[in-house]
Amino acid sequence: MSAPDEAVTGAAIPGPDGRLRCPWGLSTEDYVAYHDTEWGRPVHGDDALFERLSLEAFQSGLSWITILRRRETFRAAFSHFKITDVAAFTDADRERLLADPGIIRNRSKVDATLANARVLAEWAPGDLDKLIWSFAPEAEGRPAPRVLSDVPAITDDSKALSKELKKRGLRFVGPTTAYALMQACGLVNDHLADCTARTAVTGSAPG
Repeated sequence: MSAPDEAVTGAAIPGPDGRLRCPWGLSTEDYVAYHDTEWGRPVHGDDALFERLSLEAFQSGLSWITILRRRETFRAAFSHFKITDVAAFTDADRERLLADPGIIRNRSKVDATLANARVLAEWAPGDLDKLIWSFAPEAEGRPAPRVLSDVPAITDDSKALSKELKKRGLRFVGPTTAYALMQACGLVNDHLADCTARTAVTGSAPG
């Protein structure tokens, strides 16, 4: 779940409570809680990471707010992204998904999500978690971004993660999607240096 593409380039700005946040985290009411309590926090567990990976794929070409506002509907439609359940979806389930106005009815993205679940259902428990987190870069040596233009869209690590996921049969996992996953799930901390949420994630003072 990436930082939204409509965010303006700039430094952290104060919210109504006076605390500094990444500008995108204040751009709509929907983003505030997501920014403050979810984005950049470590996520573990195969099903949880499958959900994030799937939703990032659905976001491709769209604004994240479109996905965020439909997230609960996505969860209901995809059995809360439990890998074994989604892997067992039938053709009737596929048609149900393609007819569901509460999600993104993109045939390629729906098919990729179902195909990915079938691939992942063959993995040993914990393998997806272990694989994704093996690409987390060392925190030291990564300077905190001062402004949004300092935040990359892809990195060498996301390219490598994307390549490995594709090698193992997963779809809709390009390097941009892979980096958005890394940001959202806490493999990297791309909250701005002065953002109050960065302090919460790292446990250290901003700056």
